[in-house]
Amino acid sequence: MPDAPRLEPGTVGWMDLTVPDAVRLRDFYEAVAGWTPEPLDMGGYADFVMKPAGRDEGVAGICHAHGPNADLPPVWLIYITVADLDAASARVAGLGGEVVVAARSVGPEARYAVVRDPAGAYFALYEPHRP
Repeated sequence: MPDAPRLEPGTVGWMDLTVPDAVRLRDFYEAVAGWTPEPLDMGGYADFVMKPAGRDEGVAGICHAHGPNADLPPVWLIYITVADLDAASARVAGLGGEVVVAARSVGPEARYAVVRDPAGAYFALYEPHRP
């Protein structure tokens, strides 16, 4: 995930694409967008942080459809930052959406949940751990 200034509640802090063949899509976006891939160890395989040429900060992820993300459709998934992931997740169901992947940790620094809105669009709610 990017630096903290972009992670204020209500902002889109990240996006990624989860697909069965992440290597093929990694190569596609490298050729089309000029992004440089950086492997990210996922314990037995690597997903990819995609970086614009000459920059150290990633702008997107290309991910393998494994584990809890195996059933996600191949769409660009945005991560909307929230102050309280549990409260926001509870509101999803109450407003006609669905929690597709329950809240889970992203290392020690954050948590996220994948949800579907009432129109069927997927997105993620992201809660960075605050100091």
